[in-house]
Amino acid sequence: MRAIVHRDNGGPDVLRLVDRDLPAPGPGEVRVRIAVSGVNPADLQARSGGPLGFPEVTPHLDGAGVIDAVGAGVDPDRAGQRVWLFLAAAGRPTGTAAEFTVVPAEQAVPLPDEAGFEAGASLGVPALTAHRSLTVAEDGPRRLRPGALDGRVVLAAGGAGAVGHAVIQLARWAGATVIGTVSGPEKARLATAAGAHHVVNYREGDPAAAIRAIAPDGVDLVAEVALGANLALDLAVLRTRGTISTYANDGGRPVELDVLRNMVLNTRLQFLVLYTAGPEVRAAAAEDVAAAVRAGALPVGEEHGLPLVRFPLDRTADAHRALESGAVVGKVLVDVPW
Repeated sequence: MRAIVHRDNGGPDVLRLVDRDLPAPGPGEVRVRIAVSGVNPADLQARSGGPLGFPEVTPHLDGAGVIDAVGAGVDPDRAGQRVWLFLAAAGRPTGTAAEFTVVPAEQAVPLPDEAGFEAGASLGVPALTAHRSLTVAEDGPRRLRPGALDGRVVLAAGGAGAVGHAVIQLARWAGATVIGTVSGPEKARLATAAGAHHVVNYREGDPAAAIRAIAPDGVDLVAEVALGANLALDLAVLRTRGTISTYANDGGRPVELDVLRNMVLNTRLQFLVLYTAGPEVRAAAAEDVAAAVRAGALPVGEEHGLPLVRFPLDRTADAHRALESGAVVGKVLVDVPW
């Protein structure tokens, strides 16, 4: 098979297209023929500076394809099943930037026939992170389904990003009123296409007043991508006992806490990353995301608020450069030829 590998940390130039033997699934594992591989910021971080842990690594956590072989203890009827994958390269050398990969069977989630492989490869990290963001409030649900967030107001910071897009879609599917914050009219169009009921440009006018006009009693939950830059706005619109769930700090601005203000608000500050969320949390998120996919609630493409930027497998390094540049709006995917 053909695979992208790197043996050292560094820039995109460390990625190489090579020929490798077909991997065999072990007990509890499945082998998947990859159709589309998803690229996430976490993949860039792992390539550029994370400890490899193996002499050679094939990158990318997310992807979609078809199970073509199963290991001992796995239902043989799963062979031929369309699936989406998550955390394929987490603690393993076999990511999805290859024609075939091997993952634990529970990390290969059935993908309905009506959902394309590009949609499956766009789930994984963004959708599971969005689910975690929406299920950590003290008085909120731990699982998502239609009606789970009825009566709640969710603020999706960076509503045109991959995680923000999934936050909007999942929150709306679960019944929340969704507000997206964006930096300009094009991203406002995308957040609206994703399903946001309201969109606020945080660079214009008084965004806190605009959000409070929509939610006079305050926002129940903020899914935050840039805590240092946005904390003042978040606190200005958060209701008492509200939650700020942060999965990134884009821009790297230091976070300065006004302790008294957060005490008075009884703010819940929840930090999250999938790797350490725990297997039960990840399994529940995968089940709920799969249900949303079956319901048609997580479509992708520009018409649904998430443009797809695609590269062939032999240009995986260019896919990394595109995402790293910050110029890409949407989801970067790598197509693997069959």
